Amino acid sequence: MKKSFFAVSAFAGLLAVTFSFTSSDVVENQRVTPSKVSGEAPKAQTYKIRYGLISENGTKILSGNHDVGSFIAENMATGEVYDTYYGGGFQSLPQYYEGLPAGTYTFSAMQGQGGWTGYGSVVATVSDAQVDADGYVTVYIPITWTE
Repeated sequence: MKKSFFAVSAFAGLLAVTFSFTSSDVVENQRVTPSKVSGEAPKAQTYKIRYGLISENGTKILSGNHDVGSFIAENMATGEVYDTYYGGGFQSLPQYYEGLPAGTYTFSAMQGQGGWTGYGSVVATVSDAQVDADGYVTVYIPITWTE
């Protein structure tokens, strides 16, 4: 009798634990796309940005380590700033930012920890027309000086 009671209690406990979790408890950070039927407005399209540099002699750079603190995109219409926040010293290229809304931006780079390189800025529009074959909008930030 004790074995039966223990088995039934253990099974009931297992069921209680199993059904106490919801799908959101098990799967975190799952993106939910609004349904067209629900009447909710769909989210604005965003773009994946790939950052590179342009050397002082005009060569495009998408590899190597460079004295970059972070890359910044400032929306010219709203003033909203999107920063890669990698901070500090050397960064390997390319760097990426996912989720930039369409618009016209001033793109720039912050000087790295060493302070050996200065960067300019570039104004560019982010839209479907700038997406390359890899699925990115590639932005090259000009290097203005180096030590």
